[in-house]
Amino acid sequence: MSSLQFVVAIGLLLALAWSGEAAPGGAASAAGEIDGRVVGGVDAKKAQFPHQVSLRNRGSHSCGASIISRNWLLTAAHCVTYDDADKQLQVYPASQMSIRAGSNDRLSGGIIKQVAEIVVHEDYGDFLNDVALLRVATPFIFSSDIQPIALPSDNTPADADIIISGWGRLWQAGDLPRYMQWNTLRSLSLPACQEAIKYGYENMLCLSHEADNGACNGDSGGPAHYKNELVGVAGFVYGGCGTKNPDGYARVFYFKDWIKKHTDL
Repeated sequence: MSSLQFVVAIGLLLALAWSGEAAPGGAASAAGEIDGRVVGGVDAKKAQFPHQVSLRNRGSHSCGASIISRNWLLTAAHCVTYDDADKQLQVYPASQMSIRAGSNDRLSGGIIKQVAEIVVHEDYGDFLNDVALLRVATPFIFSSDIQPIALPSDNTPADADIIISGWGRLWQAGDLPRYMQWNTLRSLSLPACQEAIKYGYENMLCLSHEADNGACNGDSGGPAHYKNELVGVAGFVYGGCGTKNPDGYARVFYFKDWIKKHTDL
């Protein structure tokens, strides 16, 4: 087992400890390790992010996701999978997954929809190709509070201001906020990302920030926005939440063809 695989296994175990669910989402890691999932953020305004939903595993918030059409959402693969006793990747039954849309309050408001189908990227592993699609049982009825977000029209440049949002922990091992938070991070080039955390691939979006900022547990699967387009899916933090290390997101531009192939876009 590679060191990264080992870290993934540990990350899932820690997720079980904080969520009370059977290993959804990602988790905070020990220093110098990579693991899955807004620190330093502020409360979002009503309908500021009408595409953002709370992904619920057995009724409890576990991750974020983004509405991309009337029937489909995009999230992280590690939010909807787990390793069985034989270390084989399994997908959660769609019947135990639901979403809350149209509310900044992860505990009330908006609407609850049942997930009917889960499509995980066929090459997902070790937080690479960490994307999955969710089809809801009944189509969304769009309103000011519930809207889709467009896929990126171009590849995301380096040194751009990227907005992230979600209900992740407010600090390492801290509390989950009741109300959605958002923050602004900065995109890095691939060489800069590789230099910073000794890890990085073309299908990743690496987002830098000052200490006490960034993504954390519970933000996994949630969006990164640039020019009102969905450019990233929250994947992992390096060395724990709120360090000066950049956070890892799936680069949505890289997955556009795959998304269109499996949805109604």
